[in-house]
Amino acid sequence: MELLHLGPLADDPLEAAADFHARLLPGIEATLCGGADPLTLVFLPAEHGHRAWRLAAVQSLARRFAPSRVNALESDHGAAIAAAAQWLERAAGMTGQLLPLDGNGAGQVLYPHE
Repeated sequence: MELLHLGPLADDPLEAAADFHARLLPGIEATLCGGADPLTLVFLPAEHGHRAWRLAAVQSLARRFAPSRVNALESDHGAAIAAAAQWLERAAGMTGQLLPLDGNGAGQVLYPHE
């Protein structure tokens, strides 16, 4: 499992999407071409207007690089990111998803034995 933290990006969704595609996407594609599987992108939380372009980017990457798995998380909470990454690593069929996290303790629910 490889985590790739992205950002910060602009507050404006159009500016953020343009920056992502121009500056960050080439590196993400290179990482996937290098064999990263699964790859989880980590975006900082943003307003709802960012959801559509982020989801479209993750879904497009997942289709282009299949059978490699590509997902994304939206969070700035380290424990939530770690728990979700652990879950995604074990979720072999999960790809092309954008998961917003709030850091309210799902890790203890999903992994009570750890």
